[in-house]
Amino acid sequence: MTGAAACLAGFEGLSVVIHGSSGCYYYPTILLHAQLHGTFIIENEVIFGSEDRLHDVISGLSGHGNRIAVITTCVPSILGEDIRSILAEDEIILVDSPGFSGEVETGYANALSVLAPKIDPETEGVNIEGICLFDLFSRGNQLEITRLLRMANIPTGTVISADKLENIWRASPFTIGTNEDFGSGIGKHLGGTLGFEKIRNTFKRLGDHFENANIDPVLTELEQQEERVVRACDKYLHRYNPPSTAIFAGWSYAVFAAETLSHYLDADICCIGSRTKAGESSYPVVHAAGLSQVSELIRASDPDLVIGSSFERSVCKDKAFTSIIPPVRGRVRLYPTPIAGISGNLSFIENVLNACMDKTD
Repeated sequence: MTGAAACLAGFEGLSVVIHGSSGCYYYPTILLHAQLHGTFIIENEVIFGSEDRLHDVISGLSGHGNRIAVITTCVPSILGEDIRSILAEDEIILVDSPGFSGEVETGYANALSVLAPKIDPETEGVNIEGICLFDLFSRGNQLEITRLLRMANIPTGTVISADKLENIWRASPFTIGTNEDFGSGIGKHLGGTLGFEKIRNTFKRLGDHFENANIDPVLTELEQQEERVVRACDKYLHRYNPPSTAIFAGWSYAVFAAETLSHYLDADICCIGSRTKAGESSYPVVHAAGLSQVSELIRASDPDLVIGSSFERSVCKDKAFTSIIPPVRGRVRLYPTPIAGISGNLSFIENVLNACMDKTD
């Protein structure tokens, strides 16, 4: 449900209704910091049906110029109400996404498929995918990758999912990514933007596909900033040992973190606890499905550094820690920090080095 809401609420011109209880509404609203609407169904509607309540909410939103999307949650799905028939007379986008149907990435992909994206060969530029409200770094990633494309004289196509709704039906034939866990499958994928090497390779492909592109400014900045990272990491390693590290995140960010720390800090990656389906890796990987499992992995590996969310922070005791995935509690987050692109790489290494030094000094 939260993944579906994260996808739909990112589009301008779409009003999103969570059809379920108050808890089903407040959880994604608080986590995503998005404007959502809810039906807040109660016991009476569970027994006698929620049709009237759903129509009341939709009627209140009609006439505001936005399309309306309804996300069904566990209770309506279990009750077996035929929501599609209830909404047959309205032009409503319906996404059936109860919590038991899968993880957040499944809900995101399901909602995006319901929108049925289309490619317009006449649309210029390159789409940016992986911009998902669930992602802590989504806004920063969008700004950073847009900045790099502008430097390379390449127009930005559709930003998925942070764009006008109508742009999802006229996407560019080409796409680059920021977070593969929230991939779109739209157009020809030209590469990712997590880590210096991926950025370098992706922009070289962009240079081959776009006649008016000038990727030299991006490659020049990349070389300069990578040298800064090497110097900072070398300075750290002159004073401290390489940090043994346990990483808990979605697969895309977890692999980025592992590869970056291994390359620049000679870090020993004790384990990766992936929240999403893991691919092939030379690192020890497990699917971390619960806090007790996370706690056991940290206890067994005894890392110097833990990367994850507030869940991991709560059980890592006196280990150095930095966040990479929600939830992040007890911290104020205002600035749109990226993790993708050149600036994202700098920010990640900076946070890791500071976290490690705070614990070792």
